[in-house]
Amino acid sequence: MTDAVAIPRPAGQAVRLAGATLVATVLAFALIGPMIVPGDPYAQSLMQALGAPDATAPLGYDHLGRSIFHRLAHALRLSPVIAIAAVLTAGGAGLVLGTLAAARGGWMDRILTMLADALLALPGLLLVLIVLAIVPGTALGFWAGLSLVLWVEFFRLTRAATRDTLASPAVEASRLLGFGPVYVFRTHIWPEIAPMMLTAAAFGTATAIMAIAALGFVHVGMRAPTPELGLMMVELLPYWREAPLALLSPVVATFVLLLGLTLLAGSRET
Repeated sequence: MTDAVAIPRPAGQAVRLAGATLVATVLAFALIGPMIVPGDPYAQSLMQALGAPDATAPLGYDHLGRSIFHRLAHALRLSPVIAIAAVLTAGGAGLVLGTLAAARGGWMDRILTMLADALLALPGLLLVLIVLAIVPGTALGFWAGLSLVLWVEFFRLTRAATRDTLASPAVEASRLLGFGPVYVFRTHIWPEIAPMMLTAAAFGTATAIMAIAALGFVHVGMRAPTPELGLMMVELLPYWREAPLALLSPVVATFVLLLGLTLLAGSRET
């Protein structure tokens, strides 16, 4: 690490704190908001269509008279859960396969690297669309598709860092002393790759949430009436003049969540 690319520690801590605060604010709204103001995100009342905020719907109503507040809270639970599940799956697969490729080398390394390069050559959203064509409009489809896309980055990071670490004198000394691969991974490899993996996980979560919203915005994703960020935006877009707050609510919530995750990832020392 050089001073040219390292983020100063006080500045990095401030940025990380700002990112954590933004993410925590969004999650608190999603988890605690419906407890403070109980309501049903699916309940309709056409008499309230595009209505102004009130005590039961603090953010107003959409074109079908559904509470924007409760639909947004539900959407902010759904998308992060899918994204985190995909990141955990992809991170675990990338960590195992990357370590295996670096440790074994030879034909196994070549096959895994060719597979990762082949997937990397395809647009990520295209892979998700292919999976969604098989399992349309479900959280399972998003999880599988996003996991298929995200594992490549974890694999490449793990493989590169592990190869350098395994060639270090410290690992050679551990092997000469008779320590096994589990000890080498826990003592030498994991401390080296953990910061990179956590940064990749934060970026991966933001990427997954953005992908879910983008596909929902073009009607490829969750199906109505499921509350989902992109789907909410596209449903409310024709009514932005009559109810601008209704449209701005999912837009601002998505922006704040993605900004918080990006700050968390970008603030780590490199």
